[in-house]
Amino acid sequence: MTKKRLYMDVHVIQTLPPSNINRDDTGSPKTAQYGGVRRARVSSQAWKRAMRTYFNSNGQNLGVGVRTKDIVSYVADKVLEQDPQMDRNAAMEGAEQAINNAGITTKDHMAKALFFLGEQQAKQLAKTVLEGKNTKEDKKELQKILADNPEIDIALFGRMVADAPELNTDASCQVAHAISTHAVQTEFDYFTAMDDLSTEEQAGAGMLGSIEYNSSTLYRYANVAVHDFRKQLDDGASTVAACKLFVEAFSNSLPTGKVNTFANQTLPSLVMVTIREDRPVNLVSAFEQPVQAKAESGYVNASIKKLTAEYEKTGKFVETPLANFYLEIADQSVKDGIGQACSNMQDLLQQVGREIEQHLEEAGD
Repeated sequence: MTKKRLYMDVHVIQTLPPSNINRDDTGSPKTAQYGGVRRARVSSQAWKRAMRTYFNSNGQNLGVGVRTKDIVSYVADKVLEQDPQMDRNAAMEGAEQAINNAGITTKDHMAKALFFLGEQQAKQLAKTVLEGKNTKEDKKELQKILADNPEIDIALFGRMVADAPELNTDASCQVAHAISTHAVQTEFDYFTAMDDLSTEEQAGAGMLGSIEYNSSTLYRYANVAVHDFRKQLDDGASTVAACKLFVEAFSNSLPTGKVNTFANQTLPSLVMVTIREDRPVNLVSAFEQPVQAKAESGYVNASIKKLTAEYEKTGKFVETPLANFYLEIADQSVKDGIGQACSNMQDLLQQVGREIEQHLEEAGD
């Protein structure tokens, strides 16, 4: 297994029209102060949730986990799959015993907090129930089951268990809060709705209200420590496939907040993937000085130019990357020589996969 470090940086420039895909407790679009101005912000948690949803829809050949409080019922279902003749109540009792003895507290068959559990882990726990190896004396083996064979999203995003730190799983990826490359102002949409069955005597709207929104060109960033990810999955081919799925999911996923209201179904204008051996590099400093829109030019091209210029500047501090691939919709905004242009998403994924696979092979994987 490789002892060398290998990092995959993913950079995205994406424009959103009027939208509110990630709101705070008051319903306002999330924002952040950066470079002295207010920026639109989308939390990393919101985008990781969108990515996990994408994994579930598009990662059929790669295992994905579930995050739920209802883990007793989930494991009991796996027990019944392996022994359909068992009574449901007995399966629930055995599953809860295995879960409790692994160190996870439950009440009324529900975990106290959301728990990230992989399908293979659930199947192995179910097996212990059927074999009667779910007692307190089996605690170490039960915990080993929950530590081994993590699904790709558990390995990528990690797992924290406050009551049982020994069940924690370190995350192999980091996802930054997306922020706009420019200053934004929150706007308000005042709306009314008419009652279809109201009479002429009932003048006025049947309902009225307002929704906050903003428009933005976002810089989005994430990275994967491929060497750690490879160690967790314990399989080179699965690591390559999962890294490709990560890039695809990060590029194509979108949080769904107010999406029916605004239909903000946009695509990235630029996806850039950098393969490094020394350390990951977030290029958000390109936008510490906010982009200024010029008449009839908008923010996208200027944002891409600033991003690629920052990429070049980082060469003063870090090692030359192994490779840099990019896919852009914008009109030739990427500076020549910045990396290898790709014709479409599949081309980008193939190039990235080939580069990671080659590195793992050279390292003896």
